[in-house]
Amino acid sequence: MIAADLGDPGERDRVQDEIESHGLAVEVLVNNAGFGGGPDFANTERERLVEMTRLNVEAVVDLTARFVPAMVARGQGTVINTASTAAFQPLPGTANYAATKAFVLSLSEAISSELGSKGITVTALCPGPVRTEFMEAANLEHTEETTPDFLWSTAEEVAAAAVRGAEQGKRVVVPGTLNRAGALMGQHSPRSIALPLAKRIWSSATRD
Repeated sequence: MIAADLGDPGERDRVQDEIESHGLAVEVLVNNAGFGGGPDFANTERERLVEMTRLNVEAVVDLTARFVPAMVARGQGTVINTASTAAFQPLPGTANYAATKAFVLSLSEAISSELGSKGITVTALCPGPVRTEFMEAANLEHTEETTPDFLWSTAEEVAAAAVRGAEQGKRVVVPGTLNRAGALMGQHSPRSIALPLAKRIWSSATRD
């Protein structure tokens, strides 16, 4: 195991160096590191927003660019990038987080198309609420009390869905029927309707 702060470019250099020093090849890359949370955009510290973007976006681009060329040379490989159901629409109240995940989704789908003929699968994993330490790190613990139990998934369920989807060569995996319905609505609902609704739902879910 190699522990590293993937938001730090120097740490990403160190991870790659350690992998190569052991003579290892990355056959499956899972970009799962990330965080969210904070109040609305204007009330979130600038440093926190930039830090989030570095980890959620820059690290995904960097690590994928580091290891995919070797996969292409070998003619096989798998990339799983963790996005979110937040990727399917702008979300007032968590604007930066949703925007970073929209980037991950868009990038993953485009790269999947580019690499499909080269033996590489790229899958964007878009889970809804998952019971992990994510909520605590985002200072959103109370949302577990305001969000119905049936909307939550376990980390094990989400990981299993990601692996199945990658094995099947799927570009996008959205675990859970309700999450898939929500993603579809988020993509196709008029923004004049979706934005006020999303703002109201988020405000209600995050209210102390």
